[in-house]
Amino acid sequence: MRITEKAKNAALQTAIGQGLHYLEKDPETNIPKLMHLIDKLTPDDWYRAQRDAFRNVIESKNHWYDLILKVYDLDAGVRQTFFQNFIMNAALLGSATQEEVSEREDCNVPWAILLDPTSACNMHCIGCWAAEYGNRLNLTFDELDSIVTQGKALGTHMYIFTGGEPLVRKKDVIALCEKHSDCEFLSFTNGTLIDEAFCQDMLRVKNFVPAISLEGFAEANDSRRGEGTFEKVKAAMALLKSHKLPFGISTCYTSKNYNDICSEAFYDMIIEAGALFVWFFHYMPVGSGAVPELLPTPEQRAEVYHRIRNFRQSKPIFAMDFQNDGQYVGGCIAGGRRYMHINARGDVEPCVFIHYSNCNIRNCTLLEALKSPIFMAYHRQQPFNENMLQPCPMLENPEKLRAIVKETGAVSTDYESPEDVDTLCDRTTPYAKNWQPTADALWKAQCETCAHHNDCK
Repeated sequence: MRITEKAKNAALQTAIGQGLHYLEKDPETNIPKLMHLIDKLTPDDWYRAQRDAFRNVIESKNHWYDLILKVYDLDAGVRQTFFQNFIMNAALLGSATQEEVSEREDCNVPWAILLDPTSACNMHCIGCWAAEYGNRLNLTFDELDSIVTQGKALGTHMYIFTGGEPLVRKKDVIALCEKHSDCEFLSFTNGTLIDEAFCQDMLRVKNFVPAISLEGFAEANDSRRGEGTFEKVKAAMALLKSHKLPFGISTCYTSKNYNDICSEAFYDMIIEAGALFVWFFHYMPVGSGAVPELLPTPEQRAEVYHRIRNFRQSKPIFAMDFQNDGQYVGGCIAGGRRYMHINARGDVEPCVFIHYSNCNIRNCTLLEALKSPIFMAYHRQQPFNENMLQPCPMLENPEKLRAIVKETGAVSTDYESPEDVDTLCDRTTPYAKNWQPTADALWKAQCETCAHHNDCK
């Protein structure tokens, strides 16, 4: 990174730090004054677009303003730690280090690392990709600690637990948060193991945020996740809200539940429950337990696309649709470009849904894994499609994953039932073919309304 960029980041860090300290005194009164303070501390031409966007939120007092105020309803210690770890350490300082390492080593360096502490789970959801690992695999605490330590040296300060059910390992999860207090930890969780004692642990460490799996209302959710799960999730959300703890929702949309999860009623329910964010994931037909019938039709996926974008204009919650929002991140973010995945056996995979690997973290360093053949193939070939509504090398561009796995010699990490890449890609090829005309039409329409449309010609 150039010295001028380092100076800009340092100046912005100082401005944001002072601004956040200023807000703590009286957020509702001082939020409107925040941009004036930041403007005084940074030159006029630095981050102008970002500053103008934030200024517009403040002046219009719209739904994004309401979301900011909700953040200031959280426990003060948790909120301040989140700002330090997420904004300062991960987004500003960490990103600068990641860029330096990436340029020096000529490989991707992730903003976030997904980790499976365990493959064990207290539930048995239909079509769950994680079940392909079995239920007896674990990364030791020392192995988890080593991964985070190595990651911080590369500039990575954001860690996301997947599984299995990460909270089966509550003690180690909290110990890791405690030891690496300069990092932010998020966990996908079914929510059924969140109790009073765990809320107290969250208040103590201050740097752990759950993303609770919820796939619609009771009927849709429980049909896949088990009877009574919906009510257990509601109880967990109520407990977190009562302790002023941050949390979000993770939802997988399928042909069966898409209408539920992108309805206004669902949005209003999770907002009222206290969720600050909702992450939408498209169902991925991975492994021998895959259920292709759960794949949304092109019409259903397009409906999800439109509804989520419409609700972004009015609902006070941060929503991200990982399959339809590729335009905001330049397509596929896997392979270490923005994130990577390490399963409970230590296999280093480019994506949580791509169960192929050349290496194991028990036998190599994190940097060596990022330079392994399959990761370097991602590095050289991303984006996999110029249409950002077709970002994935498995779901929308299966010929890309088929070639990558074969050319790099990567092997299946589905130990219960190893899956040949041809079997997987044959399963997604019809979906890719069916989705392409809709994706092309949506992308064309999107490009024609983009402010930079003429620059792309």
